[in-house]
Amino acid sequence: MAAASVNETVRYEPDENPPQLVTIGSGIQAAILILAPVVLTVVIVSRIAEQSAEFMTWAIFAALLVSGSTTVLQAVRVGRFGAGHVLMMGTSGAFIAVCAAALKLGGPATMASLIVISALFQFLLAARLSWLRRIFTPIVTGTVIMLIAATVMPIVFDTLADVPEGSPQAAAPVSALVTMVIVVAMVVRAPPAWRLWSPIIAIAVGCLVSIPYGIFDFQQVLDAPWIGIPFDGWPGFDVTPGIEFWALLPAFIVVTLVGAIETIGDGVAIQRVSRRNPRATDFRVVQGALNADGVGNLLSGLLATVPNTTYSSSIALAEVTGVAARRVGVVIGVIFVVLAFFPKVAALLIAIPPPVAAAYITVLVVLLFVQGMRIVINDGMDHRKAIVVGLAFWIGAGFQSGWIFKDLLGEGFIGVLLSNGMTAGAIVAIIVMVFIELTRSRRRRLQVALESDALPKIEQFLLAVAGKRGWNDASTERLTSAGEEMLAILLQETDGGEAETARRLTVNARLENGMAELEFVTSLEGENLEDHLAYLNELPPVPDEREVSFRLLWHYASSVQHQKYHGLDIITVQVEGSR
Repeated sequence: MAAASVNETVRYEPDENPPQLVTIGSGIQAAILILAPVVLTVVIVSRIAEQSAEFMTWAIFAALLVSGSTTVLQAVRVGRFGAGHVLMMGTSGAFIAVCAAALKLGGPATMASLIVISALFQFLLAARLSWLRRIFTPIVTGTVIMLIAATVMPIVFDTLADVPEGSPQAAAPVSALVTMVIVVAMVVRAPPAWRLWSPIIAIAVGCLVSIPYGIFDFQQVLDAPWIGIPFDGWPGFDVTPGIEFWALLPAFIVVTLVGAIETIGDGVAIQRVSRRNPRATDFRVVQGALNADGVGNLLSGLLATVPNTTYSSSIALAEVTGVAARRVGVVIGVIFVVLAFFPKVAALLIAIPPPVAAAYITVLVVLLFVQGMRIVINDGMDHRKAIVVGLAFWIGAGFQSGWIFKDLLGEGFIGVLLSNGMTAGAIVAIIVMVFIELTRSRRRRLQVALESDALPKIEQFLLAVAGKRGWNDASTERLTSAGEEMLAILLQETDGGEAETARRLTVNARLENGMAELEFVTSLEGENLEDHLAYLNELPPVPDEREVSFRLLWHYASSVQHQKYHGLDIITVQVEGSR
């Protein structure tokens, strides 16, 4: 519970307003970065499933509309929908296999129905995220972020050499090397004012270098129309699903939930890189990100295009540029919506040579991997967490690279599901976390009204918990004192008024390996207690009356974590003890 360090790389926090030039420039850079993946995912799915050019054109148009509108929703946050941070949305590569299968077996209308139904499970997960807090821990989300990087890097490395046949041998390496050298040099040594322009400068120089080699495709830009709305491509919606629908529904639900884990990781990570003074993770932000992701999938189904997800490059881009202002997210979304109606502008961005784009994406993915490591390490490490991280990461990497049972898996549902390293690793991490949770010592529970009269009941409850394990008097007193101060803090946060006497408090306790873990579950209106404790060192040495309980809790407890969800607060207090 040391004082939090200041993140000096953040130039503009979510609530701040950068200069208009910075806002627009950052938005354009981000749009350039993710436009190609958004469009190419649709192209790949359509070509694998041998769909018509009319449907492909419509699906690209719809994907840009959905990606843009949901990116704006993530930034502005409407009620419980949206993170309130810059989380770019785009088509999800995890859905390539299942969407292609749905198009082949049932056509676009069947695919649309499957996406709509599976999106409902994402809303359910967001609403009940607190129930799964012991499974979707920072260890799992951080590992998934690292696996995203491990899954993407082989594709990026292949793209580094992706040039038209007959191009000079030096075309790819020279274009990629120039781009990477510029972006790395600017990120490492450029002044802050220049660092936020590093993406567009590096990509622009890389494109200029590629022109003499003939790998910048001007023809597709010339062939694209200026304005277009492909209404003829929309296939409609199937309200009478057949057997193909029911056969594919489990696969769509599984992939949707795995994608939701990625969104949880992104929702946690974007908060860590968006503030100068780091705060505890606000899980209401994560719930909002999941709800906006669900809206994106729902709209994708209604418009019959590939489902959306958050793009983890949002985190790396915020870290590189130092710009986390939500206005940038609005600009990115608006650009995508506008580009949907101007195919020629989109074609210009898509024409960026693959080696140039891959060189810059390499830098972003590297930073993303480190961010995942940081989330894992900040949560603390023991032998149980180590086995979750190590096993999930390397099994995911093994399946992604085809090193594990490639010939046995085949091309069926299991083979397709496990061929994605992020999916395979996430499944392993969840299974191990469930096993750890099921085999831990049983929790004891107490439910009381959140009022001062509850103190004797809490003390008796904690005395019984300590006595069951034979804790000595000093450890028992430290445990009961921590419970007393925690109750005092909760009463302060609810103002202790008569109107608040109806609030309930649930206390869960578990003793394991010389450590007592107490969970205080209730509903609070105030700030995150973990943040308050983190900055106690910065407060005046003589505290006011309201600070006394915080300082005493800080003295008695080994750690305090506060998870805020919509309508629910969970404060976890750990106290060391001995027999």
